[in-house]
Amino acid sequence: MAKTDITEKVVSLAKRRGFVFQSSEIYGGLNGCWDYGPLGVEMLNNIKQAWWKEMTYRENVEGIDAAILMHPRVWEASGHVENFTDPMVDCRECKARFRYDILLEGMSEKAAKKMKEDLKKELNFDDDKIKSFIDDPDNSEKVLSTVNCPNCGRNGTFTKARSFNLMFKTYIGPVEDSSNIVFLRPETAQGIYVNFLNVKEAGRQKLPFGIAQIGKAFRNEINTKNFLFRTREFEQMEMQFFINPKDDGEWFEYWKEQRINWFVKHGIKKEKLNIHVHDKLAHYAKAAVDIEYEFPFGWGEIEGIHNRTDFDLKRHTEYSGKKLEYFDDQTKERFIPYVIETSAGASRSFMAFLINAYDEEQVAKENSDGSKSTEVRTVLHIHPSLAPVKAAVFPLVNRDGMQDIAHNITEDLRKNFRVFYDDSGAVGRRYRRQDECGTPYCITVDSETLTNDSVTVRERDSMEQVRVHKDKLTSYITEKLTV
Repeated sequence: MAKTDITEKVVSLAKRRGFVFQSSEIYGGLNGCWDYGPLGVEMLNNIKQAWWKEMTYRENVEGIDAAILMHPRVWEASGHVENFTDPMVDCRECKARFRYDILLEGMSEKAAKKMKEDLKKELNFDDDKIKSFIDDPDNSEKVLSTVNCPNCGRNGTFTKARSFNLMFKTYIGPVEDSSNIVFLRPETAQGIYVNFLNVKEAGRQKLPFGIAQIGKAFRNEINTKNFLFRTREFEQMEMQFFINPKDDGEWFEYWKEQRINWFVKHGIKKEKLNIHVHDKLAHYAKAAVDIEYEFPFGWGEIEGIHNRTDFDLKRHTEYSGKKLEYFDDQTKERFIPYVIETSAGASRSFMAFLINAYDEEQVAKENSDGSKSTEVRTVLHIHPSLAPVKAAVFPLVNRDGMQDIAHNITEDLRKNFRVFYDDSGAVGRRYRRQDECGTPYCITVDSETLTNDSVTVRERDSMEQVRVHKDKLTSYITEKLTV
């Protein structure tokens, strides 16, 4: 299957089966914003719960839920007011706006090669110098002088790059003036840093310990793209691990391994994951890596692991006047802890799990005349722990009391799992509908159930069928869902 086809098929399936809808679709949609449907919100919640359990069900990590709106000085201290910007260029003809680096990335290999060669001849630069020249947004007008606008197709119409801050502004109170400006948080990490002392005292924690949080973040992305990958409103799953500075290398490696193992444990194919080491570091980082997934459009970050040193706690100490430090009562040392950050996108993780699960298989089919053929089975191989619906229950036929038994089984299982009841159409069609939804187990009440209380349980991936007593279904499924 061509890579370019997969995303379109997944987006189509996501809408058809109720995973993801375009936000405000009846009004034409809002670019870069998405709504999670009945199956999507279940799967997203399962991903977040799996992350929460992994990160906080341990002795040395506490959880919080900080407010989205924070004191504006928080974002001055964090560097977001000054540094959270993207270089943007405008087309003079059509007025469309683009990120400078994204325009460069979108060029064909042939066009990029010609641009570099032309600039090298004109400027008499070597390869290293020309790369630095192109990377500098101050040179954008000259660099893009031969590039066509992706919107109108005109050549050489781009302005010089200007910096635009990506934070959304709003106002607190009835008066919209500069003294009442607040920001929608662009990340959840700062809510953790400003609560460092609160959590340390309330949780009676000693170093090393972490603080975890799941929450919404907002970035005024000019160019949203690739379905859920780059959006304006998204959820983050972040954990900040506070340590003695002398142990930073050890804990950086520990969390890097822990986090990639989590994705594999929940079904991501290992060959689809990559560790990308950052050459250029953010202003707060000593070391940084991305866990990347191979999406149809190429490798894309789904989680970052960063050694943020003591940058954030130092800055908040400076701007708030409150000492955010740690006293080790054994060594009698007083210091500002270093922080190892793990920052995963819940939305991006959702997209990775969804695309990773999508498959089209050729399966044997028996026709009504007894002949055999093949048909395409579309299936989501979602790990059972993340699947939105854990089981579907069918009566084989709507007679002989099979419906009543199937309803009773459904209600019993619903005490523990999300379950779907379906008595419409042939059983084969019902199986296919659940395969598209990623439901790992289908339970069929049939004639044998009437004699010995056993049901047929069909497993999604292998399509194997086994008999299980109806009273043992809860324990059977619970065991299968254990990660």
